[in-house]
Amino acid sequence: MPKKLSSPTEASGPGREQSVDAIAEKISTAILEHRLAPGTKLGEDRLATIFGTSRAKVREVLARLAHEQIVELVPQRGAHVAKPTIEQARDVFEARRLIEPGVLRRLVGTIDDFKMQRLRRHLELEADARQRNDARAVVRLSGEFHLLLAELAGNSALARTMRELSTLTCLIISLYDAPTATSCRADEHEEIVDAIKRGDAKRAETLMLHHLDHIQESLKLDAGSDEADLESILGDQ
Repeated sequence: MPKKLSSPTEASGPGREQSVDAIAEKISTAILEHRLAPGTKLGEDRLATIFGTSRAKVREVLARLAHEQIVELVPQRGAHVAKPTIEQARDVFEARRLIEPGVLRRLVGTIDDFKMQRLRRHLELEADARQRNDARAVVRLSGEFHLLLAELAGNSALARTMRELSTLTCLIISLYDAPTATSCRADEHEEIVDAIKRGDAKRAETLMLHHLDHIQESLKLDAGSDEADLESILGDQ
């Protein structure tokens, strides 16, 4: 069953409403950490109560997340966390294969000590989360690694696109049962960072494509995962 929304532990301060950006970020993070499963209903009244805000602001948040394809808005049924189809899942990985090598080329061309420190620090956070067996943190940090690459590459449009694709990937992994241990392996992130440090863009791109292959291969995206075609199965009986 879809997981229930839980009230946030942090507040924006007495009498202060949280911004649209802050609310959208909290919902996105919950999706990245697999705390909100695909198909979870996002009721306006409930969200307004949780975040201490108006339904109008909640509608704005949901409209934004729907634009990013993270939320589905269906007339008479309301908003739900998106449930990407198998075809949509394949489209996401195709897009990532086209975009992420370009991100790496740009990053290798602009890499400096500060950016390397950011990357190394992120790898340390991933290693710590794995050591603590913090599954939620592992999932979130694995996705954020790819966002960090796009951010450090210095192209805001690429960063926005990667954020959307990364969140959709988290939904796809949650929906199609990819085990975290094989869907985003720590050693592959480390190898990509090492190639960036050496200035070897071609190697970094190759590693990234293999990495994306490994994630997709861990998913159950075979035709058998689709809904049964009742018409063709029962129609001629």
